[in-house]
Amino acid sequence: MKRFLLFGALACALIVPTAARDQWTTQQANDWYSKQPWLVGCNFSPSSAINQLEMWQAESWDPKTIDRELGWAADLGFTSVRVFLHNLVWEQNKQAYLKRIEEFLTIANRHKIGVMFVHFDAVWDPFPKLGKQRDPKRHVHNSGWVQSPGVEILSDASRHDELKDYVVGIISHFKDDKRIHVWDLFNEPDNMNRPAYEQHEPANKPELAVQLLKKSFLWARDANPSQPITSGVWLGTWADPAKLSAMEKFMVEESDVISFHNYADINEVKQCVQNLRRYNRPILCTEYMARPRNSTFDPILGYFKDEKVAAYNWGFVAGKSQTIYPWETWTKTYTNEPPVWFHDIFRANGNAYSIQEVHYIKSVTGKR
Repeated sequence: MKRFLLFGALACALIVPTAARDQWTTQQANDWYSKQPWLVGCNFSPSSAINQLEMWQAESWDPKTIDRELGWAADLGFTSVRVFLHNLVWEQNKQAYLKRIEEFLTIANRHKIGVMFVHFDAVWDPFPKLGKQRDPKRHVHNSGWVQSPGVEILSDASRHDELKDYVVGIISHFKDDKRIHVWDLFNEPDNMNRPAYEQHEPANKPELAVQLLKKSFLWARDANPSQPITSGVWLGTWADPAKLSAMEKFMVEESDVISFHNYADINEVKQCVQNLRRYNRPILCTEYMARPRNSTFDPILGYFKDEKVAAYNWGFVAGKSQTIYPWETWTKTYTNEPPVWFHDIFRANGNAYSIQEVHYIKSVTGKR
């Protein structure tokens, strides 16, 4: 597909053809990966934000907290963070949003940390709204996180194209920015959010989500980024290619680099990595680490380093997201901090949940 850009002025215009790029070859993907540091880090949102909207909206934008907490990430030896964007902030004020993204990248780069941005997310509250975000529900995991786009747009396939400007606009603006490691287009697209919001989800959500995902890949390639594009598989171990869902098949066959989630023990993680090796592309684990489920830094982080798999645990500083609490807090009442944190590494004052765990992370990243 050709795109024609008009340069110059008056009658002497010069027409220059440009083409939306194809999926990277395996050689291109592996060449890119060989030039990167080991991508190790976390899914990052400042402790002062309950969700993506509170992180990015002008009235709650908090660069001081971001700077402080990314400093702690750098001290651990983290080289990358995965960060969620939101289409509503883009629609509200594109230029102001780009400036805040630029400020975030500047802060992260000052700490020698690159960024993986996520455009869409199908998890948690399907009714995102701009403005002041609600307060956290006490002792409930991710009680205020919101989907992007909301169910109103996702459930109407005729409105999906409204999101093209958001995807193309951001990627085009930063398409050659070396501070950005990866574009992760859609987080867990077919997640039905059982039991928290299942009653509000369209019954055909997987079909709707795969339609939007396919368009998102076309839009992202249209922007022709120098960084890789991905969207991660997130359920199972993908042992049999013939049993992949339509969503999973598209993800692994179209991504420049393969990404996945796993919140199980080391044995299941090893199965995931072994099974995804068949695609001969770099592998990125973009979510893991849930202590009560035996998904722990020790030994999983060390395994990822040995296998040259990128590693992004969920959560960093305990705060408004309340992800120190487990998923079951949506159905089981908690009245106090759990004795074993589900996610996160630090308290908001910078004290570690487990100093032994911090020592282990630093030993793997080479910070001690």
